[in-house]
Amino acid sequence: MAHLRSRHRLALAVPVVLSLTASLGFLPAAASAAPLAQSTATTADGPNLAYVVNTKADHRTIASVKKAVAKAGGTVVIAYEKIGVIVVHSANPDFGKQIRAVRGVQSAGATRTTPLVAAGTTDEGAADYLSAAEAAKVKAASADAPGSEPLEADQWDLRAIGADKAAQINPGSRKVTVGVIDTGVDDTHPDLAPNFSASQSANCVGGVADTSEGAWRPYTAEDYHGTHVAGEIAAARNGIGVAGVAPGVKVSGIKVSDPSNGLFYPENVVCAFVFAADHGVEITNNSYYVDPWLYNCMDDPDQRAIVDAVNRAQLYAQKKGTLNLASAGNSNHDLDSDSIVDNSSPDDATPVERTIDPHECFDVPTQLPGVVTVSATGVQNLKSYYSSYGKGVVDIAAPGGDRKYQLPDTPSKDGRILSTMPNNQYAFLQGTSMASPHAAGVAALLKSTHPWAGPAQLQALLKAQADKTACPASYDQDGDGTQDATCVGGKRINGFYGFGIVNALRAVK
Repeated sequence: MAHLRSRHRLALAVPVVLSLTASLGFLPAAASAAPLAQSTATTADGPNLAYVVNTKADHRTIASVKKAVAKAGGTVVIAYEKIGVIVVHSANPDFGKQIRAVRGVQSAGATRTTPLVAAGTTDEGAADYLSAAEAAKVKAASADAPGSEPLEADQWDLRAIGADKAAQINPGSRKVTVGVIDTGVDDTHPDLAPNFSASQSANCVGGVADTSEGAWRPYTAEDYHGTHVAGEIAAARNGIGVAGVAPGVKVSGIKVSDPSNGLFYPENVVCAFVFAADHGVEITNNSYYVDPWLYNCMDDPDQRAIVDAVNRAQLYAQKKGTLNLASAGNSNHDLDSDSIVDNSSPDDATPVERTIDPHECFDVPTQLPGVVTVSATGVQNLKSYYSSYGKGVVDIAAPGGDRKYQLPDTPSKDGRILSTMPNNQYAFLQGTSMASPHAAGVAALLKSTHPWAGPAQLQALLKAQADKTACPASYDQDGDGTQDATCVGGKRINGFYGFGIVNALRAVK
């Protein structure tokens, strides 16, 4: 079963951006200038782990560090010289400590807590597929709406943000591609095939991009997450099934989920951002967090190295013209609070409960500078009960579904999001994983309308076109007399909705 990372997305307030940026790549002089440590452990003395070694981005430094890697018992998998990130495998239990003492190394650490071939799987819950009887009912309802897709009657989310009307004005440009960094995309699905870009797709598992035919596809039908996300963004209006928010743009798949346990390890995500940037992908959707840590704390050398490596990759993508969006998370956490209890990390081993400060421990990639953070709403335009939030953290909101408290007047009465699944199927899912691709679709429409806009301009436009949504007077969803979350801020910007709920129709006008 796929490890569906449709949870726990955060964003970065301006003061934190400054401290985070300052802490990445600028370690104390003593650490970066220390002499090469002498290693005697060059054999398999411990579990074979993957590491990221982050250096100054120049050929001479990287060449020198590569030699030190070998001396410390490591094997270089790939070196991304343009960002100064080297992916390494080593069975030396002291490799991290030794390589951090090498001249030119700015940060380094293990990207997992268990050996490279790990056991175990976690998932977020099974999808509910649309049965033949349900599909017939939805198709009958859609037949009353000329120009709609056969299953569009159940797509309350498109109508909530005006995407159905936007498609009549501008469905999006074929010159715009949204890259789905996820569990893979089934490009053979009839709703995805017309808009799929194979030349901008790859399998990045292991940290090295594999662009062979079909490498980007999910391992099995249970790795459905990326295919569902892709349909929300760009399912074609072709009279077959559902429609995406931007049915005229292209979509690509960049697979990053490990086949042994479905986890999204840092080296895979580094590869994905660099690949997207180098292959002209204008927008990426990131409905996951980088494993194995829900929050990466900067006082831990391994977690610090993960933040550093992925941040270098996503900043590289931004500089090359890519806007990155990510989901805010499904823990109903206040991400602007003083502390959060994390009892899910590390998720590749036995988790240990810890209390973290979300201003010092970062969810990656969502909490990195310049990444657009998206919270989830239901059919009533109210924050979904599970969605994390936080003033100065959430940038915008978008439909993610809410089957518990916000039910639509649709044929299925299902408050979740209907989209494409592997093997030509369709299913309902909910989560901030579903909110982020709705926002990515709107960003693609904005890019289609304003082709000159770079990542910063697109982010500003995304916030400007959003429907300003004030904090609710009460957020007692279960009716027990206690507020289930506290929204801070005014109508212009607040912790539940950021700058507002995305508006596809306004994006194309």
